[in-house]
Amino acid sequence: MARDSRGRPAELLTVRQVLDELGGISRRTFYRCRELRLAPACIRLPNGVLRIRRDVLDDWLEERAEGAAS
Repeated sequence: MARDSRGRPAELLTVRQVLDELGGISRRTFYRCRELRLAPACIRLPNGVLRIRRDVLDDWLEERAEGAAS
């Protein structure tokens, strides 16, 4: 089982949960970002469904945060 940076079991989010958290972007936009390798890393489960680890999404969002204007 995957673990987060604190050793806890990693929370796996559905694509829908990620889309909602990103402000309701469309599924098409998300998959286009995946094609361009701009989306957070995903895990493909044996049944073909994608999941995104909570810690990966949080890190991905943090990397994109803009600093305060100087």
